[in-house]
Amino acid sequence: MDAALEVFSTYGYRGSTIDQIAKAAEMSKSSLFYYFSSKTEVYVALLSETLEGWLRPLTELDPEGDPATEISAYIERKLEMSRNNPKASRLFANEILHGAPNIMDIITGELKTLVDEKCKVIQLWIDQGKLAKVSPYHLIFMIWAATQHYADFEVQVDALIEGCQDRDVCFNEAQATLKAVFLNGLLVR
Repeated sequence: MDAALEVFSTYGYRGSTIDQIAKAAEMSKSSLFYYFSSKTEVYVALLSETLEGWLRPLTELDPEGDPATEISAYIERKLEMSRNNPKASRLFANEILHGAPNIMDIITGELKTLVDEKCKVIQLWIDQGKLAKVSPYHLIFMIWAATQHYADFEVQVDALIEGCQDRDVCFNEAQATLKAVFLNGLLVR
């Protein structure tokens, strides 16, 4: 899967071949076909694995927790994923930009169910007066956009922020900024 991620994130789905994946995995093409019947099957398995990992932080949003603590921790977890696995984020973003032809069933199934569930949690916090009145869906989308920007546009971030090649400094600044912006906008005074 690491080899497939490397190949697909470099060449895209259309530009990638089973030969490239097998070579990157240091295995024969026939060995690869033992596990997967086609390039599409490898790609969908990789996207499914990626999506599962990227959604794990959302599953950890605790309805019993303090909203500020929960949202802050969610931002931390999402930003850490962008830092540790930018190729997976770019792979997923590319699939979405192409209309999600290979994973629409996951998006309209598992993803929608999870997002609906967590939006109810956020709405409960809003109804309890713990958060400002915002759309829970758009809040989640904004967190995704803000945190995944550091993965999807890593080259741009590195070019525009002097010293951002020091990943610790860059991500600590990003984390502090995102938390301040989101929490200052969300917490009821």
